[in-house]
Amino acid sequence: MDNLKTLVREIPDFPKPGILFYDITTLLKDRHGFHEVIDRLKAHYEGCGVDTVLGIEARGFIFAPALAYALGAGFVPVRKPKKLPGECVSITYDLEYGSDSLEIHRDAIGEGCRVLIVDDLLATGGTAAAATQLVERMGGTVSGLAFVIELTFLNGREKLNGRDVYSMLKYDA
Repeated sequence: MDNLKTLVREIPDFPKPGILFYDITTLLKDRHGFHEVIDRLKAHYEGCGVDTVLGIEARGFIFAPALAYALGAGFVPVRKPKKLPGECVSITYDLEYGSDSLEIHRDAIGEGCRVLIVDDLLATGGTAAAATQLVERMGGTVSGLAFVIELTFLNGREKLNGRDVYSMLKYDA
């Protein structure tokens, strides 16, 4: 995995002073790196019987459809409010300072649907936990949560209630 870490650009003080931003655009533009990410995610979840891969806006949209294709599953987007045209189910969740919301089409997840949730980054876990709650509220089962990067020092896994969490690249600080 170290070769993939070399493809992630670290940008200090973005989006504000004191934050180290892990930029995946440099990983995405590398055809071997991007393929390796999708191939490793596929290898981890192949045979798990995933029906749907759910991608969280916005960078989850990059990985989730490619992984859904590789697994022979469907793709469902989870978006910020007022971005989806059909009838939606929404959830509001707490952030460190304030709150945010996510929406999914009401008919996107059926009863018993096995769902893999995908995003680029696991930080504090709030967004992933909210997506998990949406899936379960709609009658689906979360088969796992997959991330390209995990910031382990922010303890995001703790909000995911002992679920199967797979992250490829871990940063300790």
